[in-house]
Amino acid sequence: MLLVIDIGNTNIVFGVYESNEWRNHWRIQTDPLKMADEYWVIFNSLLTEGSIRAGEINHVIISSVVPSLVYPFREMLSKLLPEGNIVQVGPGIYPKLPIKVLNPFEIGSDLVANAVAAYIKFGKLTTIIDFGTALTFTTLGKNAEIRGVAIAPGLMTAVSALAGKTAQLPQIHLSPPPSVLGENTVHAIQAGVVLGFSGLVDSIVDRIKDEIGEPITVVATGGLSSVIAPLTRNVSIIEPMLTLDGLKYIHEFAVI
Repeated sequence: MLLVIDIGNTNIVFGVYESNEWRNHWRIQTDPLKMADEYWVIFNSLLTEGSIRAGEINHVIISSVVPSLVYPFREMLSKLLPEGNIVQVGPGIYPKLPIKVLNPFEIGSDLVANAVAAYIKFGKLTTIIDFGTALTFTTLGKNAEIRGVAIAPGLMTAVSALAGKTAQLPQIHLSPPPSVLGENTVHAIQAGVVLGFSGLVDSIVDRIKDEIGEPITVVATGGLSSVIAPLTRNVSIIEPMLTLDGLKYIHEFAVI
């Protein structure tokens, strides 16, 4: 049984994979101040609730874009299984992957996981849009290489900045408004952020297509992908589990 962990800036997503399927997966809030024992209590309780005994897990792969949480998680996981069965995604294992990572010490491990999953599922010439804390566009070229990445603030990041820097604008639920002409504060923010970001997505993808010069497959993942993708003309596929799938594939290549 494989435990897959993706530590992001806002959320930690983890799942358990066995017999060619995800038995369960969870999403919790990232807290850099929590200690290993605190995360162990959370993980153990969620695994138990999902009818999974910690002792059943014999392999772990972990990806983190929060350096301060790597040690606490490795300490936590040492309660679960021997250190040798824990794979951490990083430049050391990139040469084993079926794609080329051109800037291994700069690119986030979550983006590499997305790229691996997209390559295996959809092939070359694919752009992956991840709607996370940051809005990222990762493009695979025709030689199975990560051609490059574009990064913008994520939707919730933008809304939090807006609410934090203004006296009268609240935090809101992000969903499509009834009209681009907002008739109240909530609809006005939804119009600007939700509809505005759908335009940002199409603009970036159009530029990627122009630069690549060939048709590309566009895949969306991340928490808000289901909100924004239907509002665009370029996103054709939504894959909510893409990052965890990618980490599962990376584990397969890493242990060969």
